[in-house]
Amino acid sequence: MSKDEMSFWDHLDELRGHLIRIILALLVLTMVGLVIIPKIFDSIILAPTSSNFITYRFFEKGGEYLPFLPDFSADSFSVTILNINMTTQFMTYISTSFAFAVLVAIPYLFYEIWKFISPALYENETKNIKKAFTFGGFMFAIGCLVGYFIVFPLIFRFLITFELSSHIENMLSLDSYMSNFYTLILIMGIVFELPLVFWILSSMGLVHRSLFRKYRRHAVVGSLVLAALITPSGDPFSLFVVTIPLYMLWEISAFVVKKDPPVEELPEIFRDF
Repeated sequence: MSKDEMSFWDHLDELRGHLIRIILALLVLTMVGLVIIPKIFDSIILAPTSSNFITYRFFEKGGEYLPFLPDFSADSFSVTILNINMTTQFMTYISTSFAFAVLVAIPYLFYEIWKFISPALYENETKNIKKAFTFGGFMFAIGCLVGYFIVFPLIFRFLITFELSSHIENMLSLDSYMSNFYTLILIMGIVFELPLVFWILSSMGLVHRSLFRKYRRHAVVGSLVLAALITPSGDPFSLFVVTIPLYMLWEISAFVVKKDPPVEELPEIFRDF
């Protein structure tokens, strides 16, 4: 029976099968995470709390050649995470294992979604959706990596070393650390979906390449403003480091959208772009 011939309840039953397989995959990977997470928690998730973190080492090395960089001396930074609630460590263990499962399962999740919707698509739509899934997944992963290696460490290091008064000692709870860790990395993953959004709009005929040429200078300013909001330190170095990947999203978007059609083919509202 083809998708077109299936009843509503047939579709619902097939969807249930896909959801069951997804849930089972997440359960299995969560159990794998329960084994793996204690072994990698210090070396990966808590790595930005140590002066040995790769980002700090990289900028420390760069400071030897570029004296205007902030001080990333390996001997001047160390943070102790405190637990002030009895259940926090256990709940962090569970939530981190589940987050690991979701991250690892993303390709399989896309595959199950694809299996469900692909029979209802035309051949040209099938190709476009494949590209969207692949490109979107790739950009989300890149965004998470930028969040982990650049955005979160810079924000974390500034906030934890910021001193309003010498009489106040900074102490960081596990809850606060994990909340900011998840939030910033997820935000960067979502922000990096911007080229996919523009690609979809372009496929619908709503956006063309001339838009990006016309508003390129605005994009530079917008990237600076967004970087300033993301990085509360406001120092030129942090702004520059965060602005570059944000602006690159604009250029990637300009690359993936369609070229402008002949003017006579454009709706009148778009002819001035």
